[in-house]
Amino acid sequence: MKFTDVYLQTATKILVFIIMTFSIYVLFAGHNNPGGGFIGGLITASALILLYIAFDLQSVRDIIPVDFKKLGATGVLIALLTGVASLVLNIPFLSQAYTYVDLPFLGKTELATAMIFDLGVYLAVLGTTMTIITSISEDDI
Repeated sequence: MKFTDVYLQTATKILVFIIMTFSIYVLFAGHNNPGGGFIGGLITASALILLYIAFDLQSVRDIIPVDFKKLGATGVLIALLTGVASLVLNIPFLSQAYTYVDLPFLGKTELATAMIFDLGVYLAVLGTTMTIITSISEDDI
């Protein structure tokens, strides 16, 4: 380990927490404001890429044992099922329904079916991006 790696690894630990918190905010705020699943997934992928840069590939895989191919496929399936559910209910494809509930600590909160679609897009983008990045990083040139 080089001396400069200590700075990078220490800064990465702090930045990844901040970036991941922001990506979750963008994901949840996305169906009413700019952002959503696509942007949130890209922001999360950037945090994971920063981890891969600061630490080696195997160390990150030991900490985050996620198969990103399966994660991306799960996201596509969730997004697709939100559309199929509306067809089953005999309403237009990808129609949105919402309601308001009182949650502890959060108060009156909107729950929308678009959030489920955004979650599927988030997982699909995160899984696809990380699959591409890890595939490129594993190539021997």
